[in-house]
This record gives sequence, C-alpha cells and structure tokens, in this order.
Amino acid sequence: MTIVTNLGFPRIGARRELKHALESYWRGETDAAQLQATAAELRTRHWRLQRDAGVDVPPSNDFSLYDQVLDTAVLFDAIPQRYRALAQRAPLDGYFAMARGLQRDGVDLHALEMTKWFDTNYHYLVPELTRDQAFTLHADKPLSEYREARALGIETRPVLLGPVSFLRLSKATDGSDTLALLDRLLPVYAQLLAQLKDAGAAWVQLDEPVLVQDLDDTARAAFERAYRYLADVPRPQLLLATYFGALDDNLALATSLPVDGLHVDLVRAPEQLDAVLRALPATRILSLGLVNGRNIWRAALDNALILARYALGHRGPDTLWLAPSCSLLHCPVDLGQEKKLDAELRSWLAFSRQKLQELRVLADALDGKASAEVALDQARAAIESRRRSPRVHNAAVKARVAALTATDAARATPHVQRQLQQAQALRLPAFPTTTIGSFPQTQDVRLARARNKSGKLSDADYDAFLAEQTAHCVRVQEQIGLDVLVHGEFERNDMVEYFGEQLDGFAFTGNGWVQSYGSRCVKPPVIFGDVSRPAPMTVRWSRYAQSLTDKPMKGMLTGPVTVLQWSFVRDDQSRADTCTQIALALRDEVNDLEAAGIRAIQIDEPALREGLPLRRAQWQDYLDWAVRAFRISASGVADATQIHTHMCYAQFNDIIEAVAALDADVISIETSRSRMELLDAFARFDYPNQIGPGVYDIHSPRVPDSAEMVELLRKASDVLPPGKLWVNPDCGLKTRGWPETRAALEAMVGAARTLRGEVAA
Repeated sequence: MTIVTNLGFPRIGARRELKHALESYWRGETDAAQLQATAAELRTRHWRLQRDAGVDVPPSNDFSLYDQVLDTAVLFDAIPQRYRALAQRAPLDGYFAMARGLQRDGVDLHALEMTKWFDTNYHYLVPELTRDQAFTLHADKPLSEYREARALGIETRPVLLGPVSFLRLSKATDGSDTLALLDRLLPVYAQLLAQLKDAGAAWVQLDEPVLVQDLDDTARAAFERAYRYLADVPRPQLLLATYFGALDDNLALATSLPVDGLHVDLVRAPEQLDAVLRALPATRILSLGLVNGRNIWRAALDNALILARYALGHRGPDTLWLAPSCSLLHCPVDLGQEKKLDAELRSWLAFSRQKLQELRVLADALDGKASAEVALDQARAAIESRRRSPRVHNAAVKARVAALTATDAARATPHVQRQLQQAQALRLPAFPTTTIGSFPQTQDVRLARARNKSGKLSDADYDAFLAEQTAHCVRVQEQIGLDVLVHGEFERNDMVEYFGEQLDGFAFTGNGWVQSYGSRCVKPPVIFGDVSRPAPMTVRWSRYAQSLTDKPMKGMLTGPVTVLQWSFVRDDQSRADTCTQIALALRDEVNDLEAAGIRAIQIDEPALREGLPLRRAQWQDYLDWAVRAFRISASGVADATQIHTHMCYAQFNDIIEAVAALDADVISIETSRSRMELLDAFARFDYPNQIGPGVYDIHSPRVPDSAEMVELLRKASDVLPPGKLWVNPDCGLKTRGWPETRAALEAMVGAARTLRGEVAA
C-alpha cells in the first residue's frame, strides 16, 4: 500500500481557537494550564483529522504556541541572557517575552527580531547566538508530543528544524559565523534523537529548507559534517525534508547525505523529479510533494498522478511516499467550514483536510483501487469547470494591460524636483512625524463590524459609528502633535481583504484563516479571475478625514505586490500578469484620491522582499515586474503629490536598488527590533529619497520612552542626512490599545522635537 504522510498541519484551529486562547492568556483572563489544555485539545483534534483524511503517518512537534524556530531555540537553550532569569523563573513568560517583548513589574524586555519564513507570509522569530554559545537540551517538547500522540493510538513522525537551517536562520549578535557553532549543536541533536528512538519513534523529519537556496562552500561542508555525525549516533530513521523550490545545484549534496529518506517539492519544481530519481539511492525513501501546501486550489490530480507513476516506475512501491509540497501551515484547515461560498467556486478549492484526501486518492490510484477513479473524475470536472468559467476571464482587463507603455510606469520628474513642490504643498518641519496607517481596532470597533455584517446594526448607524471613530482619531493625532495624519482605517477588516472585497476577480472565505505570526491570523482573499476596480474604494473616508483638519491627511492603500502575495493567487496565469491587473486598479484609486484633495498617498508594499525568489538567478525577473507594478499604481499623480510606501520585517540589503527603483518619495521601514541595523543598507547605497525608520515596535505590548526613541533617531542621523528622515512607528497600530498607542506616540513626537532642537543648535 502506498504511504501518505504529512509534513505539518495548521496550528491555529479551524476557528482560530489557539489565537483566542493565547490572547486570553496574555490578558490574564486564563492561566497557563488552560492555555496548555487548549493546545493539547487542538493537537488531538488535528492528529485525528489527519488520520481520518487518509494520512498514514501524521507529524508531531509541528504544533507551536507561537513559532517553530523560537521553539527550536528554546529547546536547545539558545535563550539570550536578557531573558534568562525570567525564563528560569517562569518558562512560559520567558518564551512569550522573546516573542512579544515584556514591560511589567519592573521588567522591560524587547522582543527578538522577526522576519519572513523564506518567501511566505509567515513570520519567524530570529534566534540570537554568540561565538561562545553553549547548547543543552532544555526541554522535552518533541518527546512529550510524540508520546501524547502515541497515547491516543496514533504513530507520528516528530518534526525538527534541521541543524544547518537552524543556524543559517539565526543571527550572531557579535558578528561571528553561526555555522561555526555546528559542532557544539550536533551532540544535543544526537541526544534528542536518541530519546525519540528510545520512546519508539521509527522516523524523525529534519526540515532543511535552506537546501533550495544558493549555498556557499561553508554551508555545503556544514551539511556534510552534520549528517555524517548524525549517521553514527543512535537514532530513528531520518527523513530530510526540502521544500519551496528545486534542489538544483544542491541535488548531489542532498542525495549524498547519509539519511534514510528525502522529501522534494514537486509543486514548485516538478522538473526536478527525473534528476532526483537518478541521484537518490534506490534503497532510500523518496517522499513526493504532490499537492500544493501553500495555495487553496484543487490539485490537477491527473498531472500529479503522472509524476507519481513515473516515480513508481523507477522505484519499488515500498520506497515511495506521497505528501504535500510543504507543511500545510500556510493553508486553512477545512473547506467544510465554508458554508457561504457558491457551489461552483467551492468546487475549485481544497483546504488542508481536502489536500490530504487528494493524496489518499493518488495513493489509492497507484494501488489500483477502483474507488479512486470516481474521485479522479470529480477532480477533472472541477478543473474543467474553472478553465471554462466566464467568471475568470475579462477581455477589457486584458486589453488594458496589453496597452500599457513605459510612460505609465514613471513619474513625470525625478524625486529631487518633486521634493521641492511637495515641501511647498505640505509645509512640514524637520523630522516630520506620522504613523503607518491603522489605529487601534478596539473591541467596540470589531463588535460594530460584526453586528453590521450580521444585520444587527444598520448601514446608516454603522457609518455614523465609523465617522465618530474617525473624528476621534483625527482629534487625538492633532492633540499629540503629529504632522501628517491618517484616518485610522476603522472601516477596514484587513489591509488586503478590505480592498479585495471591492475589486472584481476576488472571492472571500468565512473561515479561511492562516497564521501570520503568533496569534496574528489573516484570511487571504482568493484571486480567481481578472482584476478590476468597479468604483472608488477609499476616497470617501480619506476625504471625510481631511475635512476635519488643516494638517495633511495621508490616503492609505495596499500595494499591488502585497495584495498579490497576501492572497491565494490564481495559478492559471503568471503572477506578473495578475499583479499588473491589481496595479491598474490601484492606479485608478490613487488618481481619485489626488482628485479629492489628498496630498500624500501611502501605497504599502511590506511583501516586496517576501516575494523574492529563493534563488538569486531568478531575482531580476521578479523585481522587474514587481517594481513596474508599483510604479504603474503610483505614477499617475502630479509632482506635488507625495507618494509613500511602507515595508516591514525584511532584509533590504539584497534588494536596495529595487527599493530605490520604486521611486516612492518616502519609505517607512521596520528598524526598531534591529536597533536601526537595517538602515545600514540604505546608507551604503546612498538611498536618494526620504526614509522613516520605525522608532518603536508596535508588535510588542511595551511602551518605549522618548529617550529610547531619541537614541534610535540619533543612530539613524549618524548614517543618513537628517533632512531625509521621517519619524514613525514600525508598523500600523491596529492591534494595540488606545492608552499604549497614545503614550507611545506622545513619546515619539517628543523625540522628534528633541532632534529638531539638536539639529537647529
């Protein structure tokens, strides 16, 4: 019988049960025992769901209360010194302090840096290491969760982040090479593997996703050294898991490592199968990633079956496993929860549960079971329905894309000339202050939205409520002394979903939640067809907010690349074409905002770096179309209209030229967690336009004082001309409360005034 396995399952629950449990714990409404009980219930539910869907070997230790990379750091005692006393006294508090920061009872701790997990919208916490780092086995999470599943009668495969990927994803705070720590780390891996073997685990999955990236000789040598070492210790059999791309020039390395099985991603890179079959010893397990773990479209099972049968023709059935391309962390839990999607669209989709069922169908087809043919016929019908549907194709949109010229993607004059006109129009002081866009979405705001959606609050009453919230937000910003205001975005549920709801070509789920980080969950729109804008989307609230103040009001939009990256994107045309369609829709909105008197317009692109391919050879093609899409959206305005953009939690060094090519007049970026280190790239490049380096971390509940922000701004002024600098938080304030928001912004404005005084002196 063909074996079906899984690399990882969503943690949050079909209805975000983990999110609600975490936030209740953080508010002090529940205790650690209640949080852990919810976590255990979710693990049990998910193991049973996978088994019922046809998975022979589900994973364990893929669950996390916050992040799997942070879990690995804690597991091996890579706890920075500043958290150690708290972690020893209260381990859960120490864990969440590393994830979120902590400011309570005289304790004031910054969170660890956070950045994107490869080219996904999942964020991981970056472990901090030093050249004298020691590792010990600090906890027993993988062992206890394996035993937990076994007590339920479910045999699992524990999942660990592999040693080389863990070190490569970490940060050395003293400038040393993290891979130099490998020989200290390996004995701890060996100790853990021995414990899992003694507990009865037959297999352990070691995730090494960096194998699909460009590797230097040092990294290649680290892989060889690590897996030679682990080959000679008591351990279960090892499945080396790669995903998010092709092995390419790392194929010989991956297939030569002394492990017992290899997983490859045949959704992102089906072309690698033949080379893998030639290179992998015939006695080793080959795990085929055949259904997409990162998107929600139903699989073309006939195509997947061709790959599986081709592999079977070259290997014995006992050495072939079927699996998703990667962990299902990036997909919603169960399409069965979707009661409001129309039947046609629903028939085109598959969430995590359905993807596992697709794998079972493929396995049954390989095994010659007649029942598989019925499911294959259903899949064929759904694929054909989607291909032929008139809902998918819009000739007018395609014609508009085809008519674009180079002038549609360029401002009329260079920034240095535009800046003079913008200075006259906006009349801002040195170190102008602003925010990134959103203000606190309180319980009252969320409740009013829910009541309006359910029909319990009329549209007129809801509009009156939003107007009141917007007016309050404007008054608070004026009282604080901010220079460029925003309307607060109280009408918006999500920075992508809000726009998708008003664009043709988008559909929406009711429970299609995926984890972005920690308790932060998003419900990505589904881009199923050609994209266009039927009517203005944001003009009404921006115009209203501007009518309440004499200060400049920023219009707030999500950029085309981010809308693309943070949606479930159609897979029947190129991503570049879909992105260009979105850009044209946003261009219409930008022009309408300008016509309404909005003199500053922010087009957020936090996902620009996230979309960068994992192989450098593919970068330029992506950056060309991504930058062009942004410029199409922004280039229809007059010189005096100031275009802002925002990016967060990304390393800019490698793409700084592309960031400059966006030609935004002002870019705001996240820099507080790195203590302004990310500014070095802008300084070395001599970035030509204006920059707002974030001076405090909005993802942490701590409130920094003005002196702390002054210190950061001085560091920024050391590497960039003060005349280029803006002052702002790291990101939007949607998830924060009003008291902490007001206190932090007052401190921020005070810091800006201090810097103005120093420069004037």
